[in-house]
Amino acid sequence: MRALLFFIFFSIYSFDSFAQKKLAIYKTFGGVVYEMDSLTISTKQVAMVLRSNPEAYGEFEMARTNATTSSVLGFSGATLVAVPLITLVATGEANWFLAGGGAALLLASIPFNLSFKNHAANAIELYNAKLTSQARLKSTLYVSGSGASVIIRF
Repeated sequence: MRALLFFIFFSIYSFDSFAQKKLAIYKTFGGVVYEMDSLTISTKQVAMVLRSNPEAYGEFEMARTNATTSSVLGFSGATLVAVPLITLVATGEANWFLAGGGAALLLASIPFNLSFKNHAANAIELYNAKLTSQARLKSTLYVSGSGASVIIRF
């Protein structure tokens, strides 16, 4: 009987640990950093968390699309800028049209990167707003002397 009561007591008290946690996003120079409960999480983990909110997940998918586009344009542009510089050092002659095209691709990647940051921040904001609006069960454990009590608030 004591084991059953302990199991019920532990189940009710640990209910809060299964509640959804808030996400935080910090914009950096090249991208963003996601945190949940003071732990840094990856983009794939954020996508898995956001699946519970379709609106936020859709916004986050747009952000990921913009991030991919920005990465492809940035890498291609950096490669096209680096090739003439390397040939200039190695042979003394460079094709500056490649460097110009690479610079144009690098400049074209900037709006996609800014759009990625804005969409990701908006998705996190939508997710966190939905969390605060949901009514959740809150339990608090009080221990005093030889007794313990649990207060459950709706």
